Amino acid sequence: MRYALVIFLICLFWHARSSNGDGPKKVIAKKTTNTIVVDGLLDEPVWQNLVPARDFIQYFPLDTVLAKGQTEIFMAYDEQNLYVGIVCHAKGNKWNVNSLRRDYRASGMDNITLVFDSFEDQTNAFFFGINPEGVIREGIIANGGSDFRDFDESWDNKWRGEATKHDGFYTAELEIPFSTLRFNKGSKKWKFGAYRFDAQDTEWSTWTGIPNNYPMMNLAYNGELVWEEPLESTGSNISLIPYVSAGVNKDYEAGTPADETASIGGDVKVGISSGLNLDLTINPDFSQVEVDRQITDLSRFEIFFPERRQFFLENADLFGRFGTSSINPFFTRRIGVARNNQDELVQNRILGGARLSGKLNENLRIGLLNMQTESDLENGIHGTNFAVLALQQKILKRSNISFLFVNKQVQNVDREDPESSAYNRVAGIDFNYANERNSWFGKTFLHTSMSPGTDGLPWTHGMNVNYDVKNVGITWNHEYVHEDYQAEVGFIRRKNYFSINPEFRYTRYPAGNFVNEYSFQGRVEMIWRPSFGKTDHDISAGIGGTLADNSRFTVSVNNSYVYLFDDFDPTGTDSQPLQGDTDYQYFSIDGFFFSDQSKRVTYRLRQYIGGYFNGFRIGTGGAVTLNYPPRGSVSIDFNWNYFDMPYLESNKQTLLIGPRIDYTFSRSIFLTTFIQYNSQSKNTNINARFQWRFAPVSDFFLVYTDNYLTGDVDDPSRRFAFDIKNRSIVAKLTYWLNL
Repeated sequence: MRYALVIFLICLFWHARSSNGDGPKKVIAKKTTNTIVVDGLLDEPVWQNLVPARDFIQYFPLDTVLAKGQTEIFMAYDEQNLYVGIVCHAKGNKWNVNSLRRDYRASGMDNITLVFDSFEDQTNAFFFGINPEGVIREGIIANGGSDFRDFDESWDNKWRGEATKHDGFYTAELEIPFSTLRFNKGSKKWKFGAYRFDAQDTEWSTWTGIPNNYPMMNLAYNGELVWEEPLESTGSNISLIPYVSAGVNKDYEAGTPADETASIGGDVKVGISSGLNLDLTINPDFSQVEVDRQITDLSRFEIFFPERRQFFLENADLFGRFGTSSINPFFTRRIGVARNNQDELVQNRILGGARLSGKLNENLRIGLLNMQTESDLENGIHGTNFAVLALQQKILKRSNISFLFVNKQVQNVDREDPESSAYNRVAGIDFNYANERNSWFGKTFLHTSMSPGTDGLPWTHGMNVNYDVKNVGITWNHEYVHEDYQAEVGFIRRKNYFSINPEFRYTRYPAGNFVNEYSFQGRVEMIWRPSFGKTDHDISAGIGGTLADNSRFTVSVNNSYVYLFDDFDPTGTDSQPLQGDTDYQYFSIDGFFFSDQSKRVTYRLRQYIGGYFNGFRIGTGGAVTLNYPPRGSVSIDFNWNYFDMPYLESNKQTLLIGPRIDYTFSRSIFLTTFIQYNSQSKNTNINARFQWRFAPVSDFFLVYTDNYLTGDVDDPSRRFAFDIKNRSIVAKLTYWLNL
């Protein structure tokens, strides 16, 4: 904790020295009473009387010159809506749009994104994007946009956008209702930024100029959007989002009859104020959510799978970004699953819940979440209530102190049973720091847990500090988790350890035309168990860089050390394990290559070769994608590992392969088919998902899922057998209704 205090004081010192000598760029939004038809043509007279945001600056390949493909952004508004007119110039007409699917990933395609920091806190913002085909996307940016994890496309709302292609440029018009946004009544200005991908010139550009060692959506460098007249409150904002669903599923392994299901429920969104929102859900249904991508599991610890359910994704930064990715005190995927009498993880129906989130004032955010699951005592599942309180107080320019309290309360538990857990509670505080120009940023936290039968307040602590300037990047991480710390609604990768993880990067920007930048990197991770000593280390040194076409690569040499406390099969093939109370040290080389995403064929490759515990391993993985713009893509994900372990009688292999077809019939009709074979689970999964967006934020889904037991290593005659395990088909209809 003394180290944490010292680093905190250093951050305050550097904050005091931070300054922004140049005034921010400004664009003025004019109030209008004229009608604007959102068709992407910019032919209304109002656009001719506005001064646009212009003079975009290159972000890639250089960040010191004006963009070759310039952009102009015009702003107008009335009592209900913000209107945006956009002109994007380019050297030709070969627009690259790989898919017509909403909420596209921007890299490698022609598109532009607008960022609105409506509270001017340089911490949270909304973004809206459009491409030359008129496909739109929206989402939120959290924590200042210092990390790519701060970018979230899960937020959906009603707004409109259209685009029109011309000779050497395309134009776009957006209509964004003020009721979809959060802002202070009487606002005179917002922070505003914009960034654009020009695939014809392999050029990325930003309106305000952002150093290319930071993400393009970084909120420290935004300009200002000035309103001609202060904004008024938009009044009440209530939306109903009901759904109906029906389906059939059959468990062929159990041999039971087909189970027919039908469900009805929905969500309610209530704008309590211009900065505060209430979300209610009744009998939520997540049947349309795409299945998880399978992975090859060679780890001794639990694997993280991201949350995909819409209700939990919104405002995830406020609830789910406490701690670190490996010490997360609140992980929403714990809600809606439980262990039955056979100690199997099964779905536990969510009856309903509520979430209040937003700004109480200019500097204070609040999040309240309460969810209730159903009891199924016949199968040993107890109804459980999950309650969460999150508070975030802004301090300094771009920093905040956050508080979290999580309560898991299990109902109808035998309190006299020493193995029962009637409750689990976690409380903690995080300090998130970023100076004005983002050269220093990071966080520190202290959390504690409370559970029946646990003495005292077992705790966990961590710190991350980053110094990031053009040529040098330095990172310091350390973590500690007490052996009795319990976060049952969190994701805690391992316990009873202390670790340090310093990293260093030195980057050069050559003047040649082939390599855009390259960096030398070093990383050390050391892990100790209290009262035992060192249990792990990873030491690596390597080189990485970006080529002129935006391809990226890394190569590193690694030295690893592992002490096994328990028996462990490092091949992940259910083979004879290595014995516990043994240790291993080995060297390896790994590399990664990520190709230019604007091409018709793209790929990413990861390679591993070298020592592995007491043997040898070769591993390769990645994906190859064939794009057929603008309709979609066909891709194949793969992962293959070969193990030569002297203690085993034969060599072992793992294989994971996943073909995927993503086809967009139009901007409102999409089909995704995903096939995954995993040799570790001997399972082949087929998931086909049809979506028709028949009205704004209103959808019809049809989802088909198959699982097959594939092969039998104990019976060579059945090695290529496909025995069906279960099959389901679900239809779901949702509709967004504004009151």
